[in-house]
Amino acid sequence: MNWIAIAAINLAMAVALGAFGAHGIKAIASAEQLAWWHTGAQYLFYHALGLLLVGLLIKLGYTTQTTAWLLQIGIIIFAGSLFAMTLGAPRWFGAITPIGGSLMIIGWVWLAITAFRLVPR
Repeated sequence: MNWIAIAAINLAMAVALGAFGAHGIKAIASAEQLAWWHTGAQYLFYHALGLLLVGLLIKLGYTTQTTAWLLQIGIIIFAGSLFAMTLGAPRWFGAITPIGGSLMIIGWVWLAITAFRLVPR
């Protein structure tokens, strides 16, 4: 899997969705919905940057693809659920948001574990 390319797509989406949140939905969304959108865009951007680094670390042999998969699935669930709620999904849909956050946390912990195992001393 080309995680560097996937990270670049995520970064482009983060910029586009952030701009859309700042300009496109500002007039139709409540303050709470705008906060959800902002949080989704922020986490998408931060974790896309992290995924870019993880892609490089995979190429260098310092971590495994599992790290990237955990982050990417976490990004989709976390940010996606916040974007969906902002656009009208039922509020209970937010119950899956923590699943995405948990996957991102697990991804970072997995990076630490694999780095300890794979990095030469």
